[in-house]
Amino acid sequence: MVETGNHQPPAAGAPPPPPPFAVSRGPVFPPSEQLNQLDYCIHSNPSWPEVALLAFQHYIVMLGTTVMVASYLVPRMGGDYGDKARVIQTLLFMSAINTLIQTFLGSRLPTVMGPSFAFQISVLSIINDLSNETFSSQHERFVHTMRTIQGSLIISSFINIVLGFSHAWGNITRLFTPISLVPFVSLVGLGLFGRGFPEYLKRIIPGSHVHVVLQRYGLLLCIGVVWAYAAVLTAAGAYNNVKELTKISCRTDRSHLMSSAPWIKIPYPFQWGSPIFRPSHVFGMMGAALVTSAESTGAFFAAARLAGATPPPAYVLSRSIGLQGVGLLLDGLFGAAVGNTASVENVGLLGLTHIGSRRVVQISAAFMFFFSIIGKFGAFFASIPTPIFAAIYCILFGIVASVGMSNLQFANTNSMRNIYILGVSLFLGISIPYYFVQYLSVHNHGPVNTGGEWFDDILNTIFSSPPTVAMIVSTLLDCTLDAKHTINDRGIPWLVPFQRRKGESRNEEFYSLPLRIYEYLPTRYH
Repeated sequence: MVETGNHQPPAAGAPPPPPPFAVSRGPVFPPSEQLNQLDYCIHSNPSWPEVALLAFQHYIVMLGTTVMVASYLVPRMGGDYGDKARVIQTLLFMSAINTLIQTFLGSRLPTVMGPSFAFQISVLSIINDLSNETFSSQHERFVHTMRTIQGSLIISSFINIVLGFSHAWGNITRLFTPISLVPFVSLVGLGLFGRGFPEYLKRIIPGSHVHVVLQRYGLLLCIGVVWAYAAVLTAAGAYNNVKELTKISCRTDRSHLMSSAPWIKIPYPFQWGSPIFRPSHVFGMMGAALVTSAESTGAFFAAARLAGATPPPAYVLSRSIGLQGVGLLLDGLFGAAVGNTASVENVGLLGLTHIGSRRVVQISAAFMFFFSIIGKFGAFFASIPTPIFAAIYCILFGIVASVGMSNLQFANTNSMRNIYILGVSLFLGISIPYYFVQYLSVHNHGPVNTGGEWFDDILNTIFSSPPTVAMIVSTLLDCTLDAKHTINDRGIPWLVPFQRRKGESRNEEFYSLPLRIYEYLPTRYH
């Protein structure tokens, strides 16, 4: 029967019909546990030539942070260009070791482990403490500072070791829900959102094979083109009459790394001398160790999604943070300037290339080993102007931030409770660290200034980290604000099976260790 369009009024006492906008039509894009556009997941691998190129691209991306850390800290320690070159070599060498530890034994995710800016406040505190002491030369000041940092890294590493291998960190991560993961993971890499030069170039140059090349290796092409352009400008004299800071940032001949780096140098334990242990510096460094645990955990969640794996279970996170502590101990023994953390920019590169292969990241460690030992070759690539790295980080950090937001699909986004938690966590996660960092840059000390230097360093370091603040605020609100009556709204039924050892069969597929290693580990670390 065809309706004539004449509608009878509702019977007396009957509820009024719902308005048209209240009618549920179902999800247009239903939730998806895995991204559908990945070309290679954690277990699948491209051809060996492609693996080599992709691995070299990962090396170039992590090199930027390494150079920035060394360039910022070494001059303040009293080091010269030769000292900076050796610090870069040591950071690369330790990044290779820590990357292999994590990909083979730790998280088993394709994450590069690189130097962390979280240790900056603690290292600057050590530098300021030693500024009043008298040394016979600036080089002696540098060596003494490195030995003090070395001792602090060694002791602070036990924070991560205890948190991880006691399974305490895994118990903390069991409190996470999709709602608390959104601000936490997003603020690990919150930056400018965009896909950049490679995406637009695909529209100009036709051809499917060209599209694949630009998608996977576009970052290398961008760096090469801009680096060559900077070299032309330098040779043409475009930077001759600019400010000194501009020359340092933009000229291709101002790093002095090529001339000061040795041809062959293998980093070794205690290369700067025996460690110096000072309680005030050790306690301050512990705050940075806690921050790297939080930052790495957020990066692991993002890497798992971009590699096509399940969310990392609690026992895997405990194992990875414990081994990160072991890596931090090795950083101290070898004399790295800072400790290690999961490299957020390399996690973003997984999304940019659509390739989450574990093998690619493991091969990138081979490039780190090679260029850390053959100093001249490593110095050549380390001479890339830092603004180039800063530009590509705008894209890679943004990808990680958006991956964190993708967890919203597993929770109720129409819940005012969830909206409140997300808004407060994101705002405080951005504003509090911004206040702490700005205060530090103006006053040379953080807002927490009680006179107890070690206590001040711990709190100033924790509250200067956006993901750490977001993790604390979002988890606290999510677990205390009407938590028992909103289990489904929080997305707990989706996440809990992945957190349990036997809750999801795919966990073993992605995170199981090589068979021989099981004989030497307790069951809870499998």
